[in-house]
Amino acid sequence: MKSLFSLLILAAMIPEFSSCAQGTSNENLKNNSKEDLSKYSQATFAAGCFWHEEALFESIKGVKEAVSGYAGGTIKNPTYESVETGLTGHAESVTVYYDPSVISYATLLKVYFAGQDPTQVNGQGNDIGTQYRSIAFYNNSTEKKLIEDYIKTLNASGKYNKPIAVQVMPFTKFWRAENYHQDYIAHNPGSSYVKYVSIPEIKHFQKEYPELVKPGHFF
Repeated sequence: MKSLFSLLILAAMIPEFSSCAQGTSNENLKNNSKEDLSKYSQATFAAGCFWHEEALFESIKGVKEAVSGYAGGTIKNPTYESVETGLTGHAESVTVYYDPSVISYATLLKVYFAGQDPTQVNGQGNDIGTQYRSIAFYNNSTEKKLIEDYIKTLNASGKYNKPIAVQVMPFTKFWRAENYHQDYIAHNPGSSYVKYVSIPEIKHFQKEYPELVKPGHFF
């Protein structure tokens, strides 16, 4: 992932598009209809801006769909505007629908942790605030143990010079984000944030783990 230093330089170059909270609009609304995803397993993660988390997971083999939304808070029916205040307790999140016969939950964790800076507290790069904090949500005790064991492994590996800051929380409720946030990168390829922040981060991951990427889904 890009270092905080490099992202700060980028922010100075393009301040009006330096964070996920910028450049949204009601244009390019995605049709709200979805095919039946009930046959797929679900996993929910938060790791900064949900625009590139969604696109990253959708590029991975075995993932059928990723949906942007809000999780980790207590307020009902959160909106993008309310979540961005940092007062609702929610974090920008994605729910990943995946085929466990193709990709394991353990591999999803590998994607999740490698696709971010897991040591940054309350943010990713220039996206700062509790709404951008990293959270691995678990649905059962098996997933909880897998997450905790993975964090222990990363902390012991020496890969990072700071401890892993990802929170481990039980999954309670996922609120789907507004339509214009779904597939945001595909609908807004000309956005400066997409071009200079999101896509470079996804490319960095895909270069490191090309074996996990679906054919035709490289950025």
